[in-house]
Amino acid sequence: MQTIQSPVIPLIGELIQKNPGTISLGQGVVSYAPPHSAISAIQDFLANSQSHKYQSVIGIPELRDTIQRKLLHDNQIAIDENNCVVVTAGSNMGFLNAILAITNAEDEIILNTPYYFNHEMAIRMANCHPILVATDDNYQPRIDSILRAITSQTKAIVTISPNNPTGAVYSAETLQKINLTCQEAGIYHISDEAYEYFTYNQIKHASPASFPNSTAQTISLFSLSKTYGFASWRIGYMVIPHDLLLSVKKVQDTNLICPPVISQYAALGALQVEKSYLQHHLAKITEVRNIVYQQLTNLPNNCYVATANGAFYFFIKVQTTMSDLELVTKLIEQYQVAVIPGSTFGTDDGCYLRVAYGALTPENATLGISRLITGITELTQSINHE
Repeated sequence: MQTIQSPVIPLIGELIQKNPGTISLGQGVVSYAPPHSAISAIQDFLANSQSHKYQSVIGIPELRDTIQRKLLHDNQIAIDENNCVVVTAGSNMGFLNAILAITNAEDEIILNTPYYFNHEMAIRMANCHPILVATDDNYQPRIDSILRAITSQTKAIVTISPNNPTGAVYSAETLQKINLTCQEAGIYHISDEAYEYFTYNQIKHASPASFPNSTAQTISLFSLSKTYGFASWRIGYMVIPHDLLLSVKKVQDTNLICPPVISQYAALGALQVEKSYLQHHLAKITEVRNIVYQQLTNLPNNCYVATANGAFYFFIKVQTTMSDLELVTKLIEQYQVAVIPGSTFGTDDGCYLRVAYGALTPENATLGISRLITGITELTQSINHE
């Protein structure tokens, strides 16, 4: 455990607390609350005295049935005798379940960089090795580089689309190439789809488990945290090949026994909400995204921002001799704006910053990005002049 990185978000949170008035462009959350149907469903939980006892390790049947219908309708993933749904306490737990189910100590898992830091941490906790493969300048996977990274110890390739931390969305063609690579190599494709609904500019999300002949090799991870404002309720789910079910049950029963049942009832209510709930909130986030994107064009010439058509992040590369953590600290202390340093996502070739806008109002977005641009401009100019 001493070799595993410490989560940076609590550190940034402490800096924010010490600097009142700081606008946070840090943690990846949405501002809105769960739908009323989620809260109402808790009454069903309270009305049943059996609800307070342990329930199924893999989730209550009513919720799994509802998830199956959602998967077929929204993701074109059919559940049959070859695969199954497991409800988890968030998709982070789904990822750890998968790693523990498919690996032996010293095995390798391929991560595209920048990676999601909790993925890298989970792999190391399982005494396995993250094999880092750099994406291109637009943070799209390099298929040739992935192929060269596969060894006899490789057990899975991980993709996150829409992506955290870059906001990149992988095309169906790219995901299918990776999925076919996994089929040919006899390894797993772990597809993290926590941001599945957050896409812009008519860009479409694709689920690898919907591709032909993909069931045996594909592990899909989903979350209610972002889509339904469910972050603290801790409900996600995974779609896995049926032959992994016993292993995943062992892991989840040991680690959790069962997902929190009151949250499962709330999730059942959330998944039955009208599509207008999502459309309303996504429209608001799109409005904020447009403000942020437009303002970021005013960054100085020593900054690069790639196209980001998904999630609610932009990833900025800053040409400076400062470390990313030093720059982040000064932005909070001197300019009252917080972002996340890119090194926590595995970038080691320069200074990167992740900007999150999912929880911002248009007014806070305007003010926060204005502070960010002023801070980056003044801080990097002063360093360059020294």
